[in-house]
Amino acid sequence: MLPQNKFQDVIFTIFMAFVMVYAMICYNIALNVGGMQNFVFLAAFEEILIMWPIAIALELLFVGKLAQKLAFRFVTPGKDPMIMIILAISAMSVCLMCPLMSFAATLLFKNSGKEIVAVWLQTTALNFPMALCWQIFFAGPLVRNVFGFFVKRFAKK
Repeated sequence: MLPQNKFQDVIFTIFMAFVMVYAMICYNIALNVGGMQNFVFLAAFEEILIMWPIAIALELLFVGKLAQKLAFRFVTPGKDPMIMIILAISAMSVCLMCPLMSFAATLLFKNSGKEIVAVWLQTTALNFPMALCWQIFFAGPLVRNVFGFFVKRFAKK
C-alpha cells in the first residue's frame, strides 16, 4: 500500500528510509571489511544515526516529488497497472537517492581528500545495484505490506 496523505507519506518515508539506510550501511561496512561478519549488524547503528535523518530529509524535501515526476514520464496513473507505477517510482527513487546518499557517505565516512569525485563515483557504482535490488525485491514489498497492515488496522478504529 502507498501513502494516501502527507502524514502517511512521512510515516512511510521514515520506515522506508530506515530499512534502506540500515541495509546499505551494512553492505558498505561489509565491503570495507572484506565480507559480511556478525559485528556489522551492530556497527551499522553508529552510522544510521547520521545517515537516516539525511535520507528522510532528502526524500521528503526533494526526491519524493521528483521521483514521481520522472516515473510518470514512463507510466500513467489510472492507465498502467499499479505494480508498474510502484516499480517506476521505486526505481526513480533509487536513481536519485543512491548518488545523493553515496555523496553524503563519501563526505562523512570515506576520508577521500582530493579524490572526492572518484571516491563518490566508485561508491555510487558499488551501491547502485545493491540499492536497486534491495528496494525492488525486499525493502519496497516489506515496507508497503507492513505499512498497509497498520493503515488498515488503524482505519478500523
